Amino acid sequence: MGAMQRTAVEEEGQTMAEYGLILAGIAVVVMATVFLLGGAINTTFTDILNQF
Repeated sequence: MGAMQRTAVEEEGQTMAEYGLILAGIAVVVMATVFLLGGAINTTFTDILNQF
């Protein structure tokens, strides 16, 4: 495999790893938000359902 091809493959792998880290970071933020606001969201939906 030539040097140019190896560089392209290495950069593609690096890009995939970076996307994986970004996705993991977003998942952590979403989970933290749900954990912190879960009670408030549950209360809001319960109040809405009790009005019917």
